[in-house]
Amino acid sequence: MAEFQLVMPKMGESIAEATIIRWLKNEGDKIEIDEAILEIATDKVDSEVPTPKGGILSKKLFNEGDVVKVGAPVAIIITEGEVASVPVISQVANDSLKLTEAMKVAENFVANAIENTDAPSNNGNKFYSPLVLNIARAEGVGMTELEKIPGTGKDDRVTKRDILEYVENKDKQPLTAAASQAVPSITVNEPAKPAQKPAISLNNGDEIIEMDRMRKLIADHMVMSVSTSPHVTSFVEADVTNLVNWRNKMKDVFKKREGENLTFTPLFIEAVVKAIKDFPMINISLDGTNIIKRKNINIGMAAALPSGNLIVPVIKNADMMNLLGLAKAVNDLANRARTNKLTPDDIQGGTYTLTNVGTFGNVMGTPIINQPQVAILATGAIRKKPAVLETEYGDVIAIRHMMFLSHSYDHRVVDGALGGSFVRRVADYLENWDVNREI
Repeated sequence: MAEFQLVMPKMGESIAEATIIRWLKNEGDKIEIDEAILEIATDKVDSEVPTPKGGILSKKLFNEGDVVKVGAPVAIIITEGEVASVPVISQVANDSLKLTEAMKVAENFVANAIENTDAPSNNGNKFYSPLVLNIARAEGVGMTELEKIPGTGKDDRVTKRDILEYVENKDKQPLTAAASQAVPSITVNEPAKPAQKPAISLNNGDEIIEMDRMRKLIADHMVMSVSTSPHVTSFVEADVTNLVNWRNKMKDVFKKREGENLTFTPLFIEAVVKAIKDFPMINISLDGTNIIKRKNINIGMAAALPSGNLIVPVIKNADMMNLLGLAKAVNDLANRARTNKLTPDDIQGGTYTLTNVGTFGNVMGTPIINQPQVAILATGAIRKKPAVLETEYGDVIAIRHMMFLSHSYDHRVVDGALGGSFVRRVADYLENWDVNREI
């Protein structure tokens, strides 16, 4: 019998760690070759980790919810008849694991010993453990204030629990004159406290639904984006009649030849890529006071999942693809998004994002920037509307296919001239679509 270490797999160039969200096997379970043992998550993508070796799951090295570095062992599997193939580092890693566990026991012992050790304070007549003094110092609790805390330990000593409960409830209690002396004054350099969350009242029949992991990530990312970038949105209405007529003419041909649907998304992406080449300062990121001008044009396409959540797979080097290549890439990413088969690398490295709110029947929207990008474009629903056309015989009113484009951008680095000119250029490319074009 031999031991085999299952390691956290490499899932993309920029992926350095992953979170274990669920163990699919328990210790002692028999495992077949290529059978999934655990589920992991990076950002918004969940993946299963299979084992290349069969055997018995001997030990889980991490718990659910732990963040593990790529390449680190996550489990030990006992195999049969493969002693020669066991890596030399297996015993070393096993000994290291035992040493780590022993160190944790020792640390707990030392912590308990320190907490129960009497140490005189510099002021007053009470005794405080070094642990309590360290917590008080870290939380800005002065000795005068510390002496006012009622202790629940032996001889009325202040315990770790007492000081932590006091710190937690400190802001809810009125300050005494003595305690106020220990509170530092607020300077202009200190950040303002976040606004208090509004109180939520529940009524009969209300249902409480816990956010899933992906929705929590989306919520955090959206709040971070709005608090990071001052958002400005410019709108343009485009006459896309030529584009619609061309697609109606080509979609059946494309379906028969390629076996796939020809959607509007690759047509929009091609126009965006052309406009980025005209205005490369849209394809940037901001790092402090440094502007990073991206060499590659990687277009993220927001896609709705069956669960109702949103994910943004990325078409890498979209400027190097023709329309056929873009259509193939869009369909591939959309299909794998719907079946939860995207890899972590599929959602990394985007430099600009397109979201099609018209899919939901919306005529326009004000999208939130996908950080660390500085701009995002929303395309609205295409609607037939009466419009004024200029002809050589004078102005006429005709029924045209019209669509709103909404361009949100980071006003720290993108001014109205650039943000507005960019979306206008995208509209120009869509309006001037060649109806005789081949694909």
